[in-house]
Amino acid sequence: MPADLPVTSRWTIPALELSERFSRSSGPGGQGVNTTDSRVELSFELARSTSIPEPLRERAMERLAHRLVDGVLTIAASEQRAQLANRQAARERMARLLAEAVTPPAPKRRPTKPTKGSQQRRLAGKKRRAEVKRQRRRGDPGDA
Repeated sequence: MPADLPVTSRWTIPALELSERFSRSSGPGGQGVNTTDSRVELSFELARSTSIPEPLRERAMERLAHRLVDGVLTIAASEQRAQLANRQAARERMARLLAEAVTPPAPKRRPTKPTKGSQQRRLAGKKRRAEVKRQRRRGDPGDA
């Protein structure tokens, strides 16, 4: 039986709310690919979970809407040859994805105007660059 999945410092998904399925992987493994079920699908029913607080669930449901099928988030891992390594990879990906989904939104940026000094420095730099380019020209009729 798998252990609980810590997502953030305050939120852990109980092992009972996670389900795993195993199947044959098409990835690396040589002849063993045909005989071992090393591919892992880790599923978490986000819509009905009792382990996540309501505001976090709403935020996660909104942000992960494109990845949910009937309120269930599924992660598949088949990069490794061993089932145990794929199980660990799927758990890490699930935790990272859910942690990103429940982070609070960044504060709105307050628009500001550039300072007068920064505008002058920018324009002075543009004039210097234009002068360098002007001096590189050959036979410009305007120089004579």
